[in-house]
Amino acid sequence: MNIYVSNLSFSVQDEDLRSYFAEYGEVTSAKVITDKFTNRSRGFGFVEMNDETAAKKAIAELDGATVDGRAIKVNEAKPREERSEKKSFSNSNSKRW
Repeated sequence: MNIYVSNLSFSVQDEDLRSYFAEYGEVTSAKVITDKFTNRSRGFGFVEMNDETAAKKAIAELDGATVDGRAIKVNEAKPREERSEKKSFSNSNSKRW
């Protein structure tokens, strides 16, 4: 099961995230999402656990828990939605200068 974790302290690293969930079962991956330009945490991440029962228990017990002074939000991750096409700001009927 893929788990979404938000409101993380910017000091939380991948291994920290893994350790929060490891007491509930085997964590197959844990990743804090970082900004591609600054390489700083964006304050959220994803945890993958194969055992659905353990994952649901972790979600129930960790949602709202205080970690590094912040109440984290923990939910089952939703599938990523397709991005809509970018809107064009040019108007084909506009005058050309």
